[in-house]
Parts: sequence; structure tokens; C-alpha cells
Amino acid sequence: MKTFRIAMMGLALVAAPVAAGNRLIAAGQAVTVAKSTLTVTPSVEWNKLGERPGRNSETWTFDGDALNDLTFYGGIEPERTLFREVSKRTKPLPRVKATMLVTDIPTLVENSYRIALETPLFSVDGMEPMAFAGKPGIRFTYSFTRPHEDLPRKGEGRAAMIDGKLYLITFEAPRLHYFDAGVAAFRQVADSAKL
Repeated sequence: MKTFRIAMMGLALVAAPVAAGNRLIAAGQAVTVAKSTLTVTPSVEWNKLGERPGRNSETWTFDGDALNDLTFYGGIEPERTLFREVSKRTKPLPRVKATMLVTDIPTLVENSYRIALETPLFSVDGMEPMAFAGKPGIRFTYSFTRPHEDLPRKGEGRAAMIDGKLYLITFEAPRLHYFDAGVAAFRQVADSAKL
């Protein structure tokens, strides 16, 4: 029954992109993302969502952001947040620091999710050094759930601090089917990142 509900949610979300100002990202063409100089070249088509989670960010999806979500954060400057502030006074978000180490990035993501998205469960499952956009960076994996959902989600991120700014790409999807179905396309996009 849960699988049927997930499939129905996916069908509803596929119909929504046209009305929401989304647009198709063609395969094989270099695209500048997240209001930055970060460029990627996807090997398959993606849908770019019209709504952005933060100032220098954008989200792509195959089936709707409830089922898979590829988000770019481009050149987040020091003292800026990943997401739009909900309440600076009562729920301040963590801020990017120019002196951050790449190993600090997964913690920034975790703390941002816990506050902005009210994520009840979040764990960083692994980290390893990996070049990102030709610079020393990090690859990390994580697990989380969304509020009022029983569906566990997996995520993978690639990031680097370049000239004091944060460049980050994340992919997340329900652990059941959708993560494994889309992670190879995410990895190809992340591997193609250039500045």
C-alpha cells in the first residue's frame, strides 16, 4: 500500500512542473547552475524546479522533489546560510565560514537540515576526500527522514571550499528504490562540475 501511495505522489508531482515554472535541462549541454560560475553537463534530462531553497541554489529532479532531489549550492559566501532563514531570532541557521575545512561541510548540512527542515533524524554515514570541480573536496553520505514521514531517505554530497566560498551538490531520495535508481546520474553530474 505504501508503494502505491508513493507512486501516486510521483504521478501528481510529475504533472506539477509545468504549472510551477519548471523547465527541462537537456542532456549533453553544459549548464551554469545556482547563480554562480559552477557549470555541469548532465548525461540525461532533468527537470529544474522553479522554486529555490536558498539564494545561490537550485534543484533538479526526475520524478518530483519528494522522490529525488539534486540540489546545487553555488559559491555560498561567508556568513550566508544554505537555506532561506525562517526566523533569525528563534531558529538561526548555521552560516558558512571562509575558514571551514571540507570535513566541516557535512556538519553544516546536518545542522541546516535539522533547523530549516525540522528533520527529526539525520546521520552522516561516511566521508572521504574527493576532488570537486578540480579542487580538493569531500564526498559524504547521509541518511535522514522528513517530518511526519516514515520513509527513510539517503543522500550523497560532493563539496569544496573554493576561494572562501562553499560549492556543494547533494542528491537525496527515498532509500527504497529511488536513491539507487538515480544516484548514478547524480554522480555523473557531480563528476562534470567545473568552475
